[in-house]
Amino acid sequence: MTLIADRLNRISPSQTIAISTKARALKAEGRDIISLSAGEPDFDTPDHIKQAAIAAINAGDTKYTDVAGTAALRQAIVAKFKRDSGIDYKPEEIIVSTGGKQVIFNAMLATVQAGDEVVIPTPCWVSYPDIVALAEAKPVFVPCSQNNGFKLRAEDLEAAITPNTKWVFLNSPSNPTGAAYSAADLRPICDVLLKHPNVWVFTDDIYEKLVYDGFKPATIVEVEPRLRERTLTMNGCSKAYAMTGWRIGYCGAPLALIKAMDKLQSQSTSNTSSVSQAAAVAALNGPEDEIVKMAEVYKARRDLVVDMLNDAPGIICSKPEGAFYVFPSMRGCIGKTTAKGKKIETDEDFVIALLDEEGVAAVHGSAFIYPGHFRISYATSTEALREACTRIQRFCAALK
Repeated sequence: MTLIADRLNRISPSQTIAISTKARALKAEGRDIISLSAGEPDFDTPDHIKQAAIAAINAGDTKYTDVAGTAALRQAIVAKFKRDSGIDYKPEEIIVSTGGKQVIFNAMLATVQAGDEVVIPTPCWVSYPDIVALAEAKPVFVPCSQNNGFKLRAEDLEAAITPNTKWVFLNSPSNPTGAAYSAADLRPICDVLLKHPNVWVFTDDIYEKLVYDGFKPATIVEVEPRLRERTLTMNGCSKAYAMTGWRIGYCGAPLALIKAMDKLQSQSTSNTSSVSQAAAVAALNGPEDEIVKMAEVYKARRDLVVDMLNDAPGIICSKPEGAFYVFPSMRGCIGKTTAKGKKIETDEDFVIALLDEEGVAAVHGSAFIYPGHFRISYATSTEALREACTRIQRFCAALK
């Protein structure tokens, strides 16, 4: 009898965390490392949010809450969905979890089983396939070309749907590409979904407030209200409010699904932190001046990184609409050899050699089910980004 359950063989450790861990280890050894691998804002949580948490502690709001979240936070989430997307949810159709990842985990574990299929456009966030596999369903990958802005085409979605399809995932703006869907982009996708009444939609909108150049992102129920009764709309406080460590994710969905997720969460984590929930109320109900300022800085960084990467031999980098990532192609570097004699045969070879030889940590595209590319997070200082891109240019120029 073995100790470790077979189900763990279906998944692997997060590769984005693995790269960040290796970068930290090299830095601890005294290496000059610039890490562009983590998906975490480098800004501090706004003061009014921190003050709300302190006030909650001082008021003794440190007890258990309802599993689905406090009444105040669920009402703030209802107001947020209405204000930003025009979607009407009731408080009982809302659940708060320990980060967006738990929302995904709960939804999949509560609904899918062996034989079910989940359509996942790629490139995709690294955790989607593993969570689906852990829940015993089958991830069905639909590659989305850089020529189409890394966005899902309606005809490709139609081709991927089978009688076994239970869910379709959408992520806008996307991790790892930064690609975002407008209402016009989503309309043909909604038309396909309307033809398949047994298919549910999981829309991950956690980066929705980090968009640039006047882009207006849309979400499924906003574009097609007839899909409301089979759509889960997920969001959270981590990215827009620089609250990654506070661990607040949430979603709106039909009541039956929320009840199932509540049941599961009641036997796993129960409620998320009461203090974090108080902070999230202040975030969602408060001013958004700091988000605007952060977005302006991110836009300037995006433009810098895109321009500098496109000056690196063998690299092609498109300009994303949102989030804080770029996902350049490095196919022009495949088959070449680095200055220290390492042969580049894959995108993983590329990022490992880049880290070892130039001290820049990025994540290989294969981690996002899209080889031939790599992801850079520009959620770090402008000075560090400029230096990192200079090193990437030098690395690529030295390839032979």
